[in-house]
Amino acid sequence: MRYVFSNLSQGLRRNLSMHLAVILTLFVSLTLVGAGVLVKRQSDAAALQWGNELQITAQLCRDDDPNPACLGAVNPQQLKAIEKVVQSNPQVASYYLESQQTAYEKAQKLFDPKLFEGDTPVLTPSAFRQSIWITLKDPNEYEGIESAVQGLDGVAGIKDQRETVAPILRSMEVMQWASLGVAIFLVVAALLLVANTIRLAAFARRKEIAIMRLVGASTVYIALPFLLEALVTAVIGVVLAGGALAASMQFGVQDRLRDFLGFIPWIGWEDYLYSLAIVAVLGPVIALLPTLLLTRKYIKV
Repeated sequence: MRYVFSNLSQGLRRNLSMHLAVILTLFVSLTLVGAGVLVKRQSDAAALQWGNELQITAQLCRDDDPNPACLGAVNPQQLKAIEKVVQSNPQVASYYLESQQTAYEKAQKLFDPKLFEGDTPVLTPSAFRQSIWITLKDPNEYEGIESAVQGLDGVAGIKDQRETVAPILRSMEVMQWASLGVAIFLVVAALLLVANTIRLAAFARRKEIAIMRLVGASTVYIALPFLLEALVTAVIGVVLAGGALAASMQFGVQDRLRDFLGFIPWIGWEDYLYSLAIVAVLGPVIALLPTLLLTRKYIKV
């Protein structure tokens, strides 16, 4: 092992500029991959809270409802009549009833925990409405179901999710695909850089490799320093990308966006850990895969 680590340190010094190029390319590409994952998670959080472009929501009356059309909380008979109208409408693909407690629990996952704490919390289950989430067969055909449900007893109003969600989801989708597209381009660049680095390292050690071949050293033993070099660069790239994503989460999402746009359900640290796990797996794969494939070729001296 002394030989392996000695060759590792020599290889890192000999090809320092190439290794730095690989690290920087991995850093940028992995950061963009992580950003794409975070944007996807943000899009999912927005869809969970507001629905998607195929959904409309029938908001039902509650106790002390400020809506003049409501004379009290929706009763079981009214709810049954509303569900019958929704179920029989040909524009409806599916629907489900969301209770006040379910809406409250969903909000607890998405909004500031301080709103739900204390003896007199700002938000309680009674602050939320029961609602029927209706998924349409065609997002452009919604007038019939809206007009059918709007005037029913127990219905406070109809909310068209497309008005809220469509621009946000489309913007996030563009950001996600843009970041992933650039990341794929840089991943290919990183693969080429790793391959070129291995080629140069093998050429610099061709005499040592030839001697080791003559004394019967195995392919794995000869290739191990190259694999460790790739692993070191991958680990540094993953650490830098993880740090950049953490800084974006803390200083961008937590400190700025949550306060500035508090009505949007922002992603949290558990989403960061999810993206970090993907980056931590992808980084070594990008570095080690070409190394494993090319080492067998270049060490045949």
